[in-house]
Amino acid sequence: MKLVKKFLTGLTLAATASLSVQAQTVTLDVLYCYPSFARFHEPLAAEYMKQNPNVKIQFRAPSASYDEGHQVILRSAVTNQLPDVYYAGFHLLGEMARTLEKRNQITDLSTFIKGETANYATSNFAPRMMSLSQVDGKQYGMAFNASSPIMYFNTELVRKAGGDPRNMPTNWNDLITLAGKINAQNKDNNGMSYDVHAWPDDWLFQGLIYQQGGKLVEPGTKKAGFNNEVGLNALKTARRFVTDGKMQLVDWDQSRQQFGAGKTGILFSTPAHLKIVTDMVGGKFEWGTARFPLDNKTQGGVPTGGNAVVMLAKDPAKQKAAWDFIKFVTSPEAQKIVVEMTGYLPTNQRALGADYLAPFYDKNPNFRTATTQIDKSLPWGGYPGGQSVRIWRAQRDVVAAVMRGEKTPEVALPELIKATEGLME
Repeated sequence: MKLVKKFLTGLTLAATASLSVQAQTVTLDVLYCYPSFARFHEPLAAEYMKQNPNVKIQFRAPSASYDEGHQVILRSAVTNQLPDVYYAGFHLLGEMARTLEKRNQITDLSTFIKGETANYATSNFAPRMMSLSQVDGKQYGMAFNASSPIMYFNTELVRKAGGDPRNMPTNWNDLITLAGKINAQNKDNNGMSYDVHAWPDDWLFQGLIYQQGGKLVEPGTKKAGFNNEVGLNALKTARRFVTDGKMQLVDWDQSRQQFGAGKTGILFSTPAHLKIVTDMVGGKFEWGTARFPLDNKTQGGVPTGGNAVVMLAKDPAKQKAAWDFIKFVTSPEAQKIVVEMTGYLPTNQRALGADYLAPFYDKNPNFRTATTQIDKSLPWGGYPGGQSVRIWRAQRDVVAAVMRGEKTPEVALPELIKATEGLME
């Protein structure tokens, strides 16, 4: 809470740029995903209400994941009980927006953006960041959280295994080989963790596809883009994590805890866990972060995780307040707080400046790593047909079976494609 109090005063600067809301009290019904994210949603809302006493931010019980939140929104659309503001996972935004647009239940923010100063969008958000929240040419949201998968490593275990913490592997074969050596030094330690088998969404799976320069879906079709060597290599690599990299197949939360206890050499996760890992490790051992390995250095990339804040309110007074709130949470002042409390990438480019995050990154280089691979960031995609959540659950079963050694990659790939394309249809 000290961190929150330290920087909330800075948010008063954002208030001067906010639209004044109407005299009568307006209550905004807001839904976000992941209960642990209350650590920044709650203080940001409290500060906003302090600056705007005529607006009340009322949170619904947060959804357990982006996939679960997506299902809540689709059900609420049918009963016309949508929240006024929702934080949608990037990979599901397109599916959600197209569904709600047909029912006139989602708002294109372009009109609100045009009502701001002429340089509002360009001075605050890079084109790549704005595009993450665009669907069919419409600006259905504003990026709030952004991330790309990064490598966490135990410096001491890497060094003992003969690795160089200053030059971690940049391809998967070398990375897996190093992980195996870490385990060979001490059989009680996990060489690595890449928890795609248990991840709540397909972010890490897409990472295995994109790093090869592969595609999720063939453009203009309902055909998987990884029904080829890219998909086969992804499954082979996932199996090697276990056989050669000496990865234990445990829950993703448990993997993070094992790394924090000094029992895992290399962990792949979201930068949103940087503050958590920092607190878990404390001073027990030296650790660092590195970029996500790419086998295809030219065309390979990483999926951009995170969420966009969208407006679902229909009442004009609520829309006005909702836009004001959206501007507030995506301001550089608010983004500074979110980044320092989590490790997420700032979505507002001004937040990278000397007045905001630059000094923090200088003091905390582990937090800077994700910003160094922005040039490799790709959209976190979804599937046509409105079944993205079900598709990942079916895919995850196949991937997990491969990692457990129950199916070979060659046998599993056709099953993976069948499950994917069947649900797209």
